[in-house]
Amino acid sequence: MISVIDWINEAVGRVVSLLAGVFAAIIIYDVFMRYVMNAPTPWGFDLTKMIYGFYFIMLGGYALRHQAHVKVDLLTAAMNPGPRRWVEIAGYIIFFLPFSIVFTLYSWQFGLRSLAQGEKTYGAVQLPVYPLKLAMGVAAVLLLIQGIAELMKLVLNRTDHLAPMEPGDVH
Repeated sequence: MISVIDWINEAVGRVVSLLAGVFAAIIIYDVFMRYVMNAPTPWGFDLTKMIYGFYFIMLGGYALRHQAHVKVDLLTAAMNPGPRRWVEIAGYIIFFLPFSIVFTLYSWQFGLRSLAQGEKTYGAVQLPVYPLKLAMGVAAVLLLIQGIAELMKLVLNRTDHLAPMEPGDVH
């Protein structure tokens, strides 16, 4: 199960990361049209905002899989792997899982409400907003299942990222 969840978030992360190129191309095109051709696109800014939002939110599970989330590890940085493992298990149970479950439930409600309303942006070009809001629900599920996988790795002692850290180490 851990391998399947890791694989899913790895695949999603790699596919979604390709949007960085699309995002950059649209920005370059929009800047060129605005400042060189003096003909700004009415859709460029809204579209890049939405793509960036999708990009950012969808990479949460991927970031957790690679231990790339910001952690406040003032207490755990110098701990030996055994005690540190138990502190991290407690952190997942007390903080991460409740937050992720609430985030998942509310994200789906938020996205489904937007879909039911056919929500669109306002302005010259009205782009649909509900795909981005539905993506929040998908991203929340990906984050939740990756958190469960990380918790299972800790419980089963299948972690290699728990070695004591030196000041200034970034993992």
